[in-house]
Amino acid sequence: MEFFKIKRDIPFMRHALIFNLVSLITFLAAVFFLFSRGLHLSVEFTGGTLMEVTYSQPADLNRVRDTVATLGLSDVQVQNFGTARDVLIRMPVQKGVSSSQQSDRVMVALKAADPSATMRRSEFVGPQVGDELATDGLKALAFVVAGIMIYLALRFEWKFAVAAIIANLHDVIIILGFFAFFQWEFSLPVLAAVLAVLGYSVNESVVIFDRIRENFRRYRKMNSHEIIDSAITSTISRTIITHGSTQLMVLSMLFFGGATLHYFALALTIGILFGIYSSVFVAAAIAMWLGIQREDLIKGGSKKDEDPNDPNAGATV
Repeated sequence: MEFFKIKRDIPFMRHALIFNLVSLITFLAAVFFLFSRGLHLSVEFTGGTLMEVTYSQPADLNRVRDTVATLGLSDVQVQNFGTARDVLIRMPVQKGVSSSQQSDRVMVALKAADPSATMRRSEFVGPQVGDELATDGLKALAFVVAGIMIYLALRFEWKFAVAAIIANLHDVIIILGFFAFFQWEFSLPVLAAVLAVLGYSVNESVVIFDRIRENFRRYRKMNSHEIIDSAITSTISRTIITHGSTQLMVLSMLFFGGATLHYFALALTIGILFGIYSSVFVAAAIAMWLGIQREDLIKGGSKKDEDPNDPNAGATV
């Protein structure tokens, strides 16, 4: 399905160097903020107090957050746990205050706001758990990257695999750079969003790479620049439909999903926007600079692969 059809190929690769310089500057800025400011890690990674509170009626999460905020606690996560009456509260470590003292203060405030509030359990989550989560998260990221490279190398060619991984890691680092610069809370849902962006971004790259391979088969006289420009132009309508629909869903989570889904949706929003950009201007351009050519993709190609409607058919590369 296409909303519109562009008759002339847009010369994307003519401006590839400029766009990649912009990407390089953005990437280096993200790396700088990651090292200078670091990520503002959530309780899951740093350790803190975890409380489960139950109410006689469905809990008003915004009211619970406001009540906890009056105690001077920041970066507190409040979400439903199990049913609408059960609330899970995660609080960071406070200097000079024990976990039991912290939970007692919170319960006094919650009971003052709603006498039906009852604490089911309270426990301290140590930083060792956070270290394990961080290690497991890095392992998951490494496995995803390795899997994508193997898949692309087998399906297409190693040059495309290298180009796609550089582009995808570019997206991940930029997402982390935003979180480091603005000191947004980096939690497990955000880590899940980062991993989702990797898979989502590579999907767009695969679509463009597949069209590039098809164009190399159909148009023998075109050079690599023209082949890539034609491939990107012919997939624009599909890109707008697919990513536009996904972005609408993510934006609905961002604006209406509440505090629990806010940073998860924010990471996806940044990832989707930069994923489109990197697939077109980073992955395709790097593949072109690595010297991708027809012989890399069409093994043993013959004249029967040509498009009979192509005026350039029969010419050699």
